[in-house]
Amino acid sequence: MKKFIFAVLVIAGFSLAQNANAQVRININIGNQPAWGPVGYDYARYYYLPEYNAYYDVMGEQFIYPNRRGWAYGRSLPSSYGRVNLYNTYKVVVNRNYEPYRDNRSDIRDYSRYRNSHNQVVIRDSREYKYYESKYHPKHKEWNNGHNNNGRDRDRDYVRRGRR
Repeated sequence: MKKFIFAVLVIAGFSLAQNANAQVRININIGNQPAWGPVGYDYARYYYLPEYNAYYDVMGEQFIYPNRRGWAYGRSLPSSYGRVNLYNTYKVVVNRNYEPYRDNRSDIRDYSRYRNSHNQVVIRDSREYKYYESKYHPKHKEWNNGHNNNGRDRDRDYVRRGRR
């Protein structure tokens, strides 16, 4: 009986340790964000584009937009949207673990005031060093050269000390 209780406690402790570990995990995907994404976020799963009532899936690198039968996925928005300037249109970061369009009605209601707002700073125009990690940032090569084989960021140390 003592062995059984001990085994149950060990399993329960192992289970709790796994749950605690999962809660501490932090998601950062700056390197995956497109250059037209807004600054100020270390993680973005989806962007909602109020001007077009469409979403962009950062991880899947595709747009999600309404069509006649529901929602469609594509690498670009269809020509019916006209000329889309993603650097100029407003983006709302949406971090959901499910399809973002499930809450489309509330997104339209909450973010329609940004439909004609064109004053958002995008990653491409940011001078923050952390955004250089994005492969689409103009200074990405500079950031990439600053990483040695050990994964340390020697270039960032020079920037912090003002030696650059």
